[in-house]
Amino acid sequence: MKTALSVNVNKIALIRNSRGANRPDLLQMALDIESYGADGITIHPRPDERHIRYSDVPLLKDAIATELNVEGYPSRAFLDMVLQVKPDQCTLVPDDPSQLTSDHGWDTLKQQTFLQEVIGELHDVGIRVSIFLDPDPELVASAKMTGTDRIELYTGPFAHDFAQDRVAAVKPYAETAATAYSAGLGVNAGHDLDLSNLGYFVTEVPHVLEVSIGHALVSDALYYGMSNVVGMYQACLRHAD
Repeated sequence: MKTALSVNVNKIALIRNSRGANRPDLLQMALDIESYGADGITIHPRPDERHIRYSDVPLLKDAIATELNVEGYPSRAFLDMVLQVKPDQCTLVPDDPSQLTSDHGWDTLKQQTFLQEVIGELHDVGIRVSIFLDPDPELVASAKMTGTDRIELYTGPFAHDFAQDRVAAVKPYAETAATAYSAGLGVNAGHDLDLSNLGYFVTEVPHVLEVSIGHALVSDALYYGMSNVVGMYQACLRHAD
């Protein structure tokens, strides 16, 4: 089964917000990205709303035809919004509110009770849950105990080390994904995946259901155009299938 491509549109919202108007039109861009072949749309509203605004979320949910994945730290405000909008998937990340971007996964031992409570709320309204996880097979058992449906492997370290030693860089991801699959967990992945490393990652890491890519894809679109670049990323996934 081909790995699904969910396009993170945070950077499009960031450009929009920089001028205080509605250019580019986030909603229209999301619809266009779907029409270019994306399998889903990812958004990550942060407390300061520096890119995705909370008001964007219900508009996107009502408009897009593919899957909506909403990422974020499960503060009470974030959870209340997600419970109301009911996206297809909610990806929980352990971000500090001031972080520029996600840079680590959950400690599923220390934060297990907290995650169980949050995931229970999301499951009560039928939302699939994924939790951000570092590539460590030892974390899978405690991740399973949170009740999550999937894990999202944090691929920042893989991308950083890819050019130096791709075999060593991908090894913990392959091991963690295999362990998660054996435990009955779905596997997603995201962070700094791009045209140079994506194909290798999904070839070497088994059972990856979905990748979420935003910054690199939007940056590539500046050169190639959005209508072309979505297909280029999909080609990486097809060739690895």
